[in-house]
Amino acid sequence: MGIKKLTSLTDNDVTPKADFDKSRALISASRRQFLTRSSGFMVAGALAPDALWAGNKIENYVTSQFSLKEKLTPYEYVTGYNNFYEFGTAKSDPALRAHLLKTKPWSLTIEGEVAKPGVYNLEDILKQQQLEERIYRLRCVEAWSMVVPWIGFSLAELIRQMEPTSKAKYVEFTTLYDPKQMPGQKSRILKWPYVEGLRMDEAMNPLSLMATGLYGEEMPNQNGAPLRLIVPWKYGFKSIKSIVKIKFTEQMPKTSWNESAKNEYGFYANVNPDVPHPRWSQRRERVIGASLFTPKRDTELFNGYGEHVAYLYKGMNLRQFF
Repeated sequence: MGIKKLTSLTDNDVTPKADFDKSRALISASRRQFLTRSSGFMVAGALAPDALWAGNKIENYVTSQFSLKEKLTPYEYVTGYNNFYEFGTAKSDPALRAHLLKTKPWSLTIEGEVAKPGVYNLEDILKQQQLEERIYRLRCVEAWSMVVPWIGFSLAELIRQMEPTSKAKYVEFTTLYDPKQMPGQKSRILKWPYVEGLRMDEAMNPLSLMATGLYGEEMPNQNGAPLRLIVPWKYGFKSIKSIVKIKFTEQMPKTSWNESAKNEYGFYANVNPDVPHPRWSQRRERVIGASLFTPKRDTELFNGYGEHVAYLYKGMNLRQFF
């Protein structure tokens, strides 16, 4: 199924690169200051050295036809306000603690119902992929969203190269487990390591992205370095970070949040304003980094990507399979 160019606003709404570089220099000079918003959250103030900025540029990537035309979330919010429980439950914890994570060298284990299982060096994988910049909105289940210029490669292309068998119905992803590097794993809030999964047709959808960077640079540790998944029509917890294993299975994988709280976090986790979280509504969302006076926006079914992914769920009861 062909995917058309995603459009929303105009090109004038995208932050120009020159403006971004200028603002980055200003922010870098005062990055230890507290960043607050009236919505009640605080982005990391006293950051660990070099925790906020990724630093290394990514070369030779192309602009994707799949990108949204929307105003980007400021870099300091993208990198300073995160859910990454491996480093703690506070939104500022990842930026404060993720400098402990060593991301080079990094290997990716491929196993299960696939013709080419093995342990692959991430750098070798990247040499075989076309990197693209894709401006995607990522929505969190807590009813906030960001618009981020992710850089990565097609998950579908990686899957094709590994040659899954006819028995492969699902794709299971696993995060690194190392409590010394990821101190949040010492807590019992989840069963570690973190596991997520997609149906095979979801994984093969052209919108599914294996991200390695953002804003023209390598992925910051707190955002899921060096390799994370982006599935833009699903809630953010599906976009698993710091991936070390991909397994092709015949059975639906047991995923972390679904196992922890089945009534709150379904396997599919498609953005759906008509399916409320048991403890809050999902009908509206707060855009992180927007003006203090900007009202919340209406949540869109499938996070606004419906015309490109709704066919995957034809005939399904989206309230039952949430």
